[in-house]
Amino acid sequence: MHILLDTNILYWWLYEIERLSGPARDLLADAEGLYVSSASIWEIAIKTSIGKMDAKVDHVLEQIETKDLHALPITFAHARRVVELHLHHKDPFDRLLIAQAITEQFNLLTADTKLKPYSNLVLCV
Repeated sequence: MHILLDTNILYWWLYEIERLSGPARDLLADAEGLYVSSASIWEIAIKTSIGKMDAKVDHVLEQIETKDLHALPITFAHARRVVELHLHHKDPFDRLLIAQAITEQFNLLTADTKLKPYSNLVLCV
């Protein structure tokens, strides 16, 4: 199973591991491939710069390499897919992550139950 981490799951894995449930940790351990979207790095950078998140982007990038996570760039196909999504969720970062998961046929690992109506690819933990 290929898993795209949503931004909160990535942050918790790197900084607050105790917030990840047992099933979430099992999915991370058993995944065939783990992916981090450029959108998540962008979101962390923005939230850090405005004081809504306590992270250092360089540290996040180093940890991504250390944990053997794969980068998922944002493509035109991902951006185009956003227009097809219903407005179950208005957060632009989450909508882009959903679009990427659907386009790539990756599971999206998230704690946000508002994302579940988009696809069976969404794994809420």
